[in-house]
Formats: sequence, structure tokens, C-alpha cells
Amino acid sequence: MSNNQQIVMNRIKVVLAEKQRTNRWLVEQMGKSENTISRWCSNKSQPSIVQLQEVANLLDVDVRVLLKSQKE
Repeated sequence: MSNNQQIVMNRIKVVLAEKQRTNRWLVEQMGKSENTISRWCSNKSQPSIVQLQEVANLLDVDVRVLLKSQKE
């Protein structure tokens, strides 16, 4: 991987756990497939910016909380 590529990671799974919510709950709230939500939670795929904002709204958090910092 070259230096100018970034790995996009989200914290949806972590924040769901912090809020005591499940993938299933998010599936029901968003009307998405279980497979889609599972892939987001495992970082195999990423939601769009609009979808990420919807997740943040449902979980009552700032959208930035759902993003993993690139700085370690």
C-alpha cells in the first residue's frame, strides 16, 4: 500500500456496544439488510457520508465519534 492511500475505518460496532444496541437494531432502524450492517460493523465496506450521518443520528452521537482516527 502506498503512503498516499488511507485505510477507512469506522467505529460503528464499538459505538453500538457502548449504546447497548445491536446490529439487528440498526438493521431495523435503517431498513438495510443484515449483510450490509454486518459489513459496515466489520469494516469490510463503508457507509456513505449520508448513511454514516443517519447512524450517528440514530445513536445520538456526533458523526465524528463514528470515525476512527488515523493518528495512533
